[in-house]
Amino acid sequence: MGNVARSLGHQGTHAVESRGLYLGQFADQAEQNGVVVHFAANAQEHNQLVYQLMSERGMTTLVKSKSMLTDECYMRDYLEPRGITVMETDLGERIQQLDHQDPSHMGSCRRCTSCVRTSRSCSARPLAPIRRIAISTYLAESQRMNTRPYFVREKTAGMTGCNFAVTETGTVVVCTNEGNADLSVNVPPLHIASIGIEKLISTIADLGVFVRMLSRSALGSPITQYTSHFRAPRPGTEMHFILVDNGRSERLAMEDFWFSLKCIRCGACMNTCPVYRRSGRLCHTAACTADRSVRSSIRPTISSATARCRSPRR
Repeated sequence: MGNVARSLGHQGTHAVESRGLYLGQFADQAEQNGVVVHFAANAQEHNQLVYQLMSERGMTTLVKSKSMLTDECYMRDYLEPRGITVMETDLGERIQQLDHQDPSHMGSCRRCTSCVRTSRSCSARPLAPIRRIAISTYLAESQRMNTRPYFVREKTAGMTGCNFAVTETGTVVVCTNEGNADLSVNVPPLHIASIGIEKLISTIADLGVFVRMLSRSALGSPITQYTSHFRAPRPGTEMHFILVDNGRSERLAMEDFWFSLKCIRCGACMNTCPVYRRSGRLCHTAACTADRSVRSSIRPTISSATARCRSPRR
């Protein structure tokens, strides 16, 4: 495990330092695969691009898997007043969306039960029948029954985040334990992927190291239930990648903060934090999104455009 961690550190450093080179190569390769690539300098541009892609096609519903980048950009708060219905298909995210709370978990579905126990009211009406039964089976079944109809609605687009973007192949890799990312991509006619520019890695060979470390650090398992590679649109559909900076280039120039761009959002530092554990794995006291430890150290360097999108929930 120590050798894997060291290898990950070296590869992460190389990827961050070579970001400029990899951005162009990734965009070129993705476009060769039939993907349309966009660049967003800040959160506002990202949200405008998503809304433009949907409104130009007359789409009114967005089904999405978990994405910390869209949370960072307060995308839901931008789209919903403009007539776009956003359905979070990740179980933990959906519970907190319906309870009007900010996200507070990175990836582990084990936190969903804790999320229900400690939410203010669990006002999620679709989950009301099992509100007092904090059992993962019933939670998952309720989510399934209430989410699946959204995937087959007319005028629906799908969205994912990105765990890793492979420069060599122009591929976006998404790791989930619920399979919701695959439904969000493979059912709607439009797939939008939001990608932080720090997610770029060089080769498929490097990907194996990152995926192994992500799952072991987050869950203690060899691999996530689903490791999905999205490379090209299906026939008759569209795929769009939005590469987002939002202050990341500024961080790269900061001697005390650049290394935090190597964070892979595994959540291990949160799991070992005694305050986070004692608070029931929910912490809304900081004005940041789903990042209370390593990521919170770089929050002040995020572009001020994020703050203009929306004020944090209280």
